[in-house]
Amino acid sequence: MTVQVEAPEHPPSTTPTVVISQPTVDDGVDLSRLAAESKVLDLNSRYAYLLWCRDFAETSVLARIDDPASEPVGFVTGYRRPDSPNTLVVWQVAVDARARGLGIAGRMLDALVDRVPGIDHLETTITPDNDASERLFAAFAERRAARLVTSELFSAELLGEGHEPEILHRIGPFAA
Repeated sequence: MTVQVEAPEHPPSTTPTVVISQPTVDDGVDLSRLAAESKVLDLNSRYAYLLWCRDFAETSVLARIDDPASEPVGFVTGYRRPDSPNTLVVWQVAVDARARGLGIAGRMLDALVDRVPGIDHLETTITPDNDASERLFAAFAERRAARLVTSELFSAELLGEGHEPEILHRIGPFAA
């Protein structure tokens, strides 16, 4: 899992309204576009994003600025761990360049966890070089007054092709 968050594109004085909603199948194309434009996410096929929006919409969110009908500027995809249904696994987080610096990634995480019933832990994986993801999930844990524990989930050797290890970040428990 990789999170793409960079320097702000908006001046601090500009605070647009962020609309966060559950994605629909029609949003799958936008998820694919946002992932590709991030240049850092492991890109799945458009088909995979369409399926995700159909089968895992309840555990995913989409962000738009100002208007619920506007083009999406961010997403979080997640799923319940089958062997631990109180755990939400965050798969991907992306925020479009024009919406960076507005706290959208953190707001999407908060909205998702608040919306999904029965969740008291969050898991994600982060590569060691991804400081933005580290900050995003550490801030989430702090907002939830929850413990954050890290351990290697998948080694670089297992992932192959020069991929860095994926470090599991487990956050919780927090109020379900």
